[in-house]
Amino acid sequence: MVVPLIFRFVSGPLPSVEHLNCYLGGRSLRIFEEVIWSDCVRRLPFVRREDRDGALLWFCETYGVDLIELWFDPEPNSQLQLIWILDYLRSQPFIAPRLSLRCVDFDLRGVDPAELRHRDVREFDIAESDFEIASMAWEAYRAATPELCSGLLNRPLGKLSSLKMAMEDVLAELPSPATGLGATETRLLELIASGHDRTDELFRPGVVGTRVFDPWELGALLEGLAFAPTPAVAGLDGQLATLDPDNARSRNAAFRRSRLSLTEFGRAVIAGREDFRRHNPIKRWWGGTLLTNERLWRWDRESRSLVAP
Repeated sequence: MVVPLIFRFVSGPLPSVEHLNCYLGGRSLRIFEEVIWSDCVRRLPFVRREDRDGALLWFCETYGVDLIELWFDPEPNSQLQLIWILDYLRSQPFIAPRLSLRCVDFDLRGVDPAELRHRDVREFDIAESDFEIASMAWEAYRAATPELCSGLLNRPLGKLSSLKMAMEDVLAELPSPATGLGATETRLLELIASGHDRTDELFRPGVVGTRVFDPWELGALLEGLAFAPTPAVAGLDGQLATLDPDNARSRNAAFRRSRLSLTEFGRAVIAGREDFRRHNPIKRWWGGTLLTNERLWRWDRESRSLVAP
């Protein structure tokens, strides 16, 4: 049985602890519309319908599950999911002997399932020290400032070795001291400057070259660059500013209609002559940190260091 985890931790406010625990803790009769873990699992003939509404760990005990393999690829959101689920499982002593970490160094979602058995995937048992590292890292990401996350880059992370690069990728999405843009925003401007004026090109997997955001999140970043008071991008369809965020069909059509170019200000930003955040407001979440113009943490990629507000 494959249990996918659905949360995106790299953009927007983090789900509350209660929300995350409810997802794994089963369906309450009073909150019937809430999505839980089993809603994303295909139905199996030996599983009773009513048991699918129970907590994940109760299900594992009831059905005698003796092996739980953790498969998470190296991209940042997957690594954040891994430390979250390990932090959650740490409180259940019976579960540790049943856990196995599969150390994946490729894009798990893009691989042909038939090829998985031929891949060289190392397997590790989970020790208490691994739970401690995961809990420490998850607490750091949920903190009100990015300082603890920055400190993780100088710590040994044991079997969670992919977490260090993932955390550095996420830190690089904090505004730069020079341009006021994160790594992905900067890359979007560079690609538009080089002639990539169609969103279907920009959103194609691998084109941007950063690993943090999915295509929907790239769209939100592009809107922020185009619809700011002092925009860096011209040509993005104006309907996107008023369309319902859940209207995927209309939003996709508007993105496809767009023909993008840089404004004079946008060219000055990527040249390092202007700071995007000195001309435009910011209010967005980075993990548990709320970034605003008055409280703007930045990341210097050259020195791999935080710049405090």
